[in-house]
Amino acid sequence: MTNPSPRPSRLDPEIAARLKRSPDGLLPAIAQQYDTGEVLMLGWMDDEALHRTLTTGRCTYWSRSRREYWVKGDTSGHVQHVRSVALDCDADTVLVKVDQVGAACHTGARTCFDADVLLEDAAGRGAAASEQ
Repeated sequence: MTNPSPRPSRLDPEIAARLKRSPDGLLPAIAQQYDTGEVLMLGWMDDEALHRTLTTGRCTYWSRSRREYWVKGDTSGHVQHVRSVALDCDADTVLVKVDQVGAACHTGARTCFDADVLLEDAAGRGAAASEQ
């Protein structure tokens, strides 16, 4: 099977054959702190970024805006050391469990998901609402 990504890749062909990519050849990659389960960020990987992540022990992503690879922490020092990599049940999302050094978010926050909370403790509110 040929690599549908427009960029050349050294990813193992057996792994590449399993992936279900977006039309632009990308997979969402969720970075999660390995020991706490904290969701840190979402990035995008093509086959080569996944190959680099699997073989270097550092998270490599594809920047959709800059159209280039970037290794988390190369400029900020906020490195993601890879502990494990798994595909979801549909093989269309990658979960990368990492040991995050410093902030994961480009804003300097620990996680990209703590500044704009749309709903919090919905279970608690649901219980309170049903008592009324």
